[in-house]
Amino acid sequence: MMNIILPMAVVVLLVFYRRKIAEEWHFFRTQRREWLIQKWKDWGEPFVIAAVLAIVIRTFLLGPYKIPTGSMRPTFLEGDRIFVDKVSYRFHEPERGDIIVFKYPLDKKKDFVKRLVGLPGDKIEIRDGKLIMNGRMIDDPPFSNYYYYNRDDWDYGKHGQMIEVPEGSFFAMGDNSAQSSDSRNWGFVPRKNMVGKAFLIWWPPKRVKLVH
Repeated sequence: MMNIILPMAVVVLLVFYRRKIAEEWHFFRTQRREWLIQKWKDWGEPFVIAAVLAIVIRTFLLGPYKIPTGSMRPTFLEGDRIFVDKVSYRFHEPERGDIIVFKYPLDKKKDFVKRLVGLPGDKIEIRDGKLIMNGRMIDDPPFSNYYYYNRDDWDYGKHGQMIEVPEGSFFAMGDNSAQSSDSRNWGFVPRKNMVGKAFLIWWPPKRVKLVH
């Protein structure tokens, strides 16, 4: 069927636009330089401007990312595509509870998405699935929504261990801490590694929503 429809569509277009095509062909043959200038203004220049704007926006303002694992379930599911605000942290410090995107401290070519748990100077303990922050249990959202696991085979977050976040760094964990490699394993996130704050799932359509 497609072998018939496609040639027919081409024929129809040629019939409807035959005069325009003839005019363009004549213009090209008789005034090639002017034709090229016109096409550049009509198509080339807007395309270049759009491409430059897209690069600037993606690099400095707004970044799209794809979630590869289930470490942030149920906030993010595998395959979710998100937008990250790259501007806000230029004007204020990250806040506890933010969903942050950062350069993985052990391999800066990789970007990680986690929940910011501890700020510089915080003393953190994981006890019975809860976060104890500076001696007080955190029992309000979003932290009250998740169960946090101790990991005695990792360097941080062992049973009874108090973790103090150094200056200029943060402690980050996945909402699905049972299946998340995070600060309990590889340590702290330096401020300089921070990329931005995740704020929106934009794909797939049925999951489009703001996140926090």
